[in-house]
Amino acid sequence: MKNLSFLYKNLIVFLIVIGSLGLYSNSVCAEEIPDENELDYIEESTYDSNTAYINDIEILGSNIIRPEYILSKLTLQKGSLYDKDVMQQDLKTIYRMGYFTERMKAIPIKNSNGTISLKIIVEENIPVTDFTIEGNTVVSSDEIMQYLLPLKGKPQNITAINQAMEQINQCYYSKGYILSKIDSIYDDPDGTLNLSITEGKINKIMITGNEKTKEYIIERNIMTEPGSVYNENQVKQDLVRLYSTQAFKDVNRTIEVSEEDPDKFDVTIELKEQRTASVSIGGGLDSATGAFGSVGISDNNFRGMNQRVSLTGMVGSGILMSDSSIKSHMNYQAELSFFEPHFLNADNSLMSKIYFRDLGSYQVPLAIERRIGIEGTVAHRLKFNRNMSTTFTSGVEYIHLSEGDAANIAQLYKNHGLDIAERAKQLEGGFFLRLAPGLAYDSRDSSVNPRNGVLASVRYEEAFGLDGFGKTNGRLTGMAKKYIPIAKKSSLTFTGRGGIKVHGDDMPEVMAYRLGGPYTIRGYKVNGVGTGTAFIMGSAELATPIPFVDRLKVNFLQNLRLTFWVDAGKVFDPTISSVIYDRPIQAITAGIGLKINMPGIGPLSIDYGFPLTNPGPNGSPNGYFTFGVGDMMY
Repeated sequence: MKNLSFLYKNLIVFLIVIGSLGLYSNSVCAEEIPDENELDYIEESTYDSNTAYINDIEILGSNIIRPEYILSKLTLQKGSLYDKDVMQQDLKTIYRMGYFTERMKAIPIKNSNGTISLKIIVEENIPVTDFTIEGNTVVSSDEIMQYLLPLKGKPQNITAINQAMEQINQCYYSKGYILSKIDSIYDDPDGTLNLSITEGKINKIMITGNEKTKEYIIERNIMTEPGSVYNENQVKQDLVRLYSTQAFKDVNRTIEVSEEDPDKFDVTIELKEQRTASVSIGGGLDSATGAFGSVGISDNNFRGMNQRVSLTGMVGSGILMSDSSIKSHMNYQAELSFFEPHFLNADNSLMSKIYFRDLGSYQVPLAIERRIGIEGTVAHRLKFNRNMSTTFTSGVEYIHLSEGDAANIAQLYKNHGLDIAERAKQLEGGFFLRLAPGLAYDSRDSSVNPRNGVLASVRYEEAFGLDGFGKTNGRLTGMAKKYIPIAKKSSLTFTGRGGIKVHGDDMPEVMAYRLGGPYTIRGYKVNGVGTGTAFIMGSAELATPIPFVDRLKVNFLQNLRLTFWVDAGKVFDPTISSVIYDRPIQAITAGIGLKINMPGIGPLSIDYGFPLTNPGPNGSPNGYFTFGVGDMMY
């Protein structure tokens, strides 16, 4: 029995050996990948592969990744001439797909007809089953999960995981969180991927460079706070806000890793103050004031509190290049203004002024106009949209009109068959209380030479006649500008404006809207298009630096712009002035100009425009030069 048992056991071993030899008697050596960086054959094949074609290819061990997908990535295909070097490259290709371990092999088996059946054995990585996310506060887990969910249920793939991590980082960066990073990522045996995110919190904010400006004034312009996650977009807004105070010639920031906590950062706001107090004496030419001289004293950082105080006076020779409707009269103007950027709280500002003006009237022909007034405007920035603000203006104004050329006016009335008694109504002024709520929107990238964004406003003004309630009237005025960047430094601007009298049959003519001149329809004299109780107009303007001039190291010239423009507008319900001077009421003009933005003054412009429509008997078909100080009215 013992001998039988011994023979039985040896027979089984013999049959196993014979069977094994028979099973692989027609195969060549297996090709394996022990390591992605050592993808060489372990042993040489004794089979001449140069004459063997592949009959079929079978993928074994792939449970989640479809074999068809793997086959589509291979160079060797059914019917290809078998080549062990190409096979080795195909194994590398499979490994680089990222779904499989380095334990894979290719077994070419020789068939009786001389072809090869190729078996490729792979081992999938552990599939991703779930995710955990730690450390995120400013980006929600749901938003991060949208980049991770495509990995779930598939074998772990280092390439796909890295791509998901990059997408998460980009999500943070696109929102301005440039200091955030994925601190670590590791997997659990059950296939859970664990992410730890460091978002880059601020340890402290320091301010340097301020000598005159009080530190609390600077701090109230910085919305970024210690303990919050650093956001480059918000910090840039803080820097722009500080620069816009006009107290600093340079504003910058530096970021350093905190010595107290290496996971946090210290932010330093670096400031360079500029001179803010100035005395100015000047003169020039302007379409509205003629040859003029001016003197002023101002401080844009009064008492180091970002308050602006200005006292200006101007004397002009009278309307320059006006038509015969405006009385040539010395122009006297004086104004004291005060601006508080932080009125009651950070969302409010106050602009107040007292003024005196004595000049030839723009609206009432050949009349001399005097205005004395005081007004204040409170602007409130809305919390739900920082580009939007409400305004409320209140003030008292006295308007007095006197006759400038009685004989000429009498003749004009007679020529048009009008009763000269109507002249008294034209010369009506009055004592008015003005209340004007408004809404403004400003998303411009700069207030000096804007190239992108929108500037829009709408305002309703109620003027109560304190010396005669019948003069009470209400007007609604609106404006919208769209800036479009062109090339590197140029811009295209589209502007629309309009206004209408809402009520007030006895509204004095001095309050009428006017078109024509440097601030409305350029290429016409002041009021050359007409005056009325309503108007509408639009403009398109291309502004570009003058070639080579912006390269000069002269700060004054950096803001110089060459402009090409088209203006169009129409007046409705024209006044008596438009009738007796046969004004065209509507006009289209085109022209070229120069514009430079002066700090504390605004845009100065010289334009030459010519009419594309009938200029009327008092206009010129060749157009006019116009000189402007400040932006277009309304």
